[in-house]
Amino acid sequence: MISNQVLQTTIDGLRSITRIDFCVIDTEGKILASTFSDAERYTEPAAAFVDSPADSQVVSGCQFFKVFDEHQMEYILLAYGDSDDVYMVGKIAVFQIQNLLIAYKERFDKDNFIKNLLLDNLLLVDIYNRAKKLHIETDVRRVVYMIEVGHDKDGNDLDHVRGIFEGKSQNFVTAIDEKNIIVVREVDPAETAEDLHRTAEVIYGLFKGDKSVHVAYGTVVNEIKEVSRSYKEARMALDVGKIFFEENNIIAYATLGIGRLIYQLPIPLCKMFIKEIFGSRSPDDFDEETLTTINKFFENSLNVSETSRQLYIHRNTLVYRLDKLQKSTGLDLRVFEDAITFKIALMVVKYMKYMESLDY
Repeated sequence: MISNQVLQTTIDGLRSITRIDFCVIDTEGKILASTFSDAERYTEPAAAFVDSPADSQVVSGCQFFKVFDEHQMEYILLAYGDSDDVYMVGKIAVFQIQNLLIAYKERFDKDNFIKNLLLDNLLLVDIYNRAKKLHIETDVRRVVYMIEVGHDKDGNDLDHVRGIFEGKSQNFVTAIDEKNIIVVREVDPAETAEDLHRTAEVIYGLFKGDKSVHVAYGTVVNEIKEVSRSYKEARMALDVGKIFFEENNIIAYATLGIGRLIYQLPIPLCKMFIKEIFGSRSPDDFDEETLTTINKFFENSLNVSETSRQLYIHRNTLVYRLDKLQKSTGLDLRVFEDAITFKIALMVVKYMKYMESLDY
């Protein structure tokens, strides 16, 4: 169904060209859009006109038209003016609105197809049959972007994103749920990973640096049947990014590293691993000073001198802290293998906490 705003814009444009007033009324007698103030007095005649066999007629000096969508009546259009061309202009307006109905229905059909494609709700044969019917190319390279808006999205968010991608007919923008906008974007053969990231930056730029907004994207796929894979990758990237890369508002599936593996671990296995490493303790039990020391030590690639310099402490103080940590955990962060174990354990704890927050 066409929005009232689009109907109003359409008849306002026709009014400015023809100097003839218009009003669009639904089949229940409700005014949807109008260019003249006293349109209310025509609602009862319009309701009566719905049941008449005529497709057009004159009532109280106003020309009435029925607007159909595949033999189903959608609207009553009123054309009012002193010109002898009211009937002809009214027919032109009817034609315009009927074309809008066709265009919006085609967009709805494509939108519905893309949603089912992303969610794996279609059989392989249905994907290709429906794509052919909707004139959607099946062998175009595509990538899926997911935008989490941080609040219940509104029509403006969706329209702003659509405004970027309307240039190519093989780009699609839709919404799967209340908070996420999905972009299925055509990718030129010459585009690089940097180009994909620049597109994500352009999307993020629409939201003027809102830190609650996150943009994630999957890998490029070559066929339409693989689009759901890129969508799943983008969704995973969004979650993994929020767990392990909190400082990044843009994240690519291809850059998730070990976070991708940890995200796919079962929670019972994670708990078993943490218990093996720390016993009854958890990294959360360490005081702020110890955690700061650990994180800075990892940031500096286990370099004692550089870490002590950045923490503004004596080298011996850092060594004392590392020795103390070794006594309590059995892990010496100066030993590469122990450092890897400890780093993974910290990431696993982060993942567990994130999953627990989702449960609540």
